[in-house]
Amino acid sequence: MDRRAAVAKLLEARDGALVVTGLGSPSYNVHAHADTDNNYYLWGAMGGAALTGLGIAQAQTAKRVMVITGDGEMLMAFGAFATIAVAAPKNLDIIVLDNQHFGETGMQDSHTGMGIDLSEIAKASGFSETRVIRDLDQVDQLCRDLTKPASGPRLFVLKIEAKNLPRSLPPRDATYIKTRFRSHLGLAPC
Repeated sequence: MDRRAAVAKLLEARDGALVVTGLGSPSYNVHAHADTDNNYYLWGAMGGAALTGLGIAQAQTAKRVMVITGDGEMLMAFGAFATIAVAAPKNLDIIVLDNQHFGETGMQDSHTGMGIDLSEIAKASGFSETRVIRDLDQVDQLCRDLTKPASGPRLFVLKIEAKNLPRSLPPRDATYIKTRFRSHLGLAPC
């Protein structure tokens, strides 16, 4: 499925959710749709998106947090599955854009292209809901399902085309990103 179309659908239905992006293409795709103050782009923190999302979900329990990341990042952060499942936040959704390749380093095959199923790993870890999504109609259903309360963290793997699209670069200044995100939350800069 087309990654930008899928991400656009998710963001159009975000309903105020805070969005944390993984490195590379997930950040470019979120930014290509709209650069907003409630997007938290990660730079230079490979493997950190899901756990950053966990921290924000724990600090902002009244808000839904959506992590949009890639298969390579989730493979690097395998321990995040267990940590998130044990913490059991009810307001954290992780969306994995899975092109079965390491897109940022030359499109080498990733482990998900060799049979590793991130959805099953999340399920075995204790996530409340997991699913693999293969087309845009299923993304529409996912958008409806994301509005329903969860009993714990959820993870959804979107199988996307393995393409390197033109980059839409979000701000790279970490202090700026942090400050505007905190301001969106009504928090003082630090």
